[in-house]
Amino acid sequence: MIIPTLNLSGQYRSMKDDLDQAILEVLDSGAYINGPQVKQFEDNIASYLQVKNAIGVASGSDALLLSLHALGITQEDKVIVPTFTFFATPGAVSRLGAVPVFVDIDKDSYNLDLYQVEQLARNDTKIKAIIPVHLFGLSCNMQKLMDIAEQLNLYVVEDACQAIDSDSSFSIDGSSFTKKSGTIGDTGCFSFFPSKNLGCFGDGGMIVTNNDLLADKLRILRVHGAQPKYYHKVVGYNSRLDTIQAAVLNVKLRFLNDFTQKRREVAAKYNLSFEMAGLGEFVRWPNITPGHVFNQYVIEVDRRNDLISFLSSKGISSAVYYPLPLHLQDCFNYLGYKWGSFPRAEEASKRVLALPIDPELTTQQIDYIVQQIKEFFSV
Repeated sequence: MIIPTLNLSGQYRSMKDDLDQAILEVLDSGAYINGPQVKQFEDNIASYLQVKNAIGVASGSDALLLSLHALGITQEDKVIVPTFTFFATPGAVSRLGAVPVFVDIDKDSYNLDLYQVEQLARNDTKIKAIIPVHLFGLSCNMQKLMDIAEQLNLYVVEDACQAIDSDSSFSIDGSSFTKKSGTIGDTGCFSFFPSKNLGCFGDGGMIVTNNDLLADKLRILRVHGAQPKYYHKVVGYNSRLDTIQAAVLNVKLRFLNDFTQKRREVAAKYNLSFEMAGLGEFVRWPNITPGHVFNQYVIEVDRRNDLISFLSSKGISSAVYYPLPLHLQDCFNYLGYKWGSFPRAEEASKRVLALPIDPELTTQQIDYIVQQIKEFFSV
């Protein structure tokens, strides 16, 4: 049995006619840059997420960069980021000349340790913003984080690149409700990289915000700072969402709710299969937390690298997100962090393993994966 981490070609075949037609319409129109499908997708995302403004950009990485730029982050500033995430998060901070301030993770959610966030922010007036990453599809505790940000007058740029359609829970005066991740901070940033829950056929990104003035700045920044064309207010970027990618995403967005539900079902089946296999002594599997959209299904194990090789020999793909925390990357040596600075992230980096999480993964495939893991630990 051969099981990839994500069967993108299978997903394409399942909606081939609609996708082909959408792409052909763009090709026939000749409107390859800023075609009408881009505005259509922006409107569709804004409606889906119930947010006022959606601004298409070239990638999730650019979404973070332009958000910080539009908020006025400069080389005089510091920005809090998790050390256990993809490089684009602190990379956007550094590209503006600002200083990333790393924070350890909560061991259960892998998201920001908000106690550390608050302590750092209260004791350093150069900290101007926080980038919470909703890692693997699970939202941070945005109610607590927004309380911290409001008390200390900090910007919040949500990195929801792995978490489109996830929910953040709130409680006010005894009433509970949810908001879509990415719609709560000053901006929310999304990636449409092919492996994301809503993925296109290349790179693509989106910034959402309820702040109209901020949205206007972002729309100018993505086209070299021009308004109107050839008249430049600021030095901006070439960061536009391609029309073909927007056309693909308009089709796939119709299926996003179904993708989300199927991923949750796959995660629940994994958990049940691990439990039935009696692997609790060897495997730590994720909780089925309300709002989680499982961009990745991540377990923790000892002998992680040996298990990867074993699974590969059985036709099972897997991946490590992430093998080295960001505070230990060579490019951040100048910040002075060392092994031991953030022990929970460092421990996780040695133990985490992402298993296949295709929405179409069958019960038979899931049981096969779990049985192979059981065989590995019984040897």
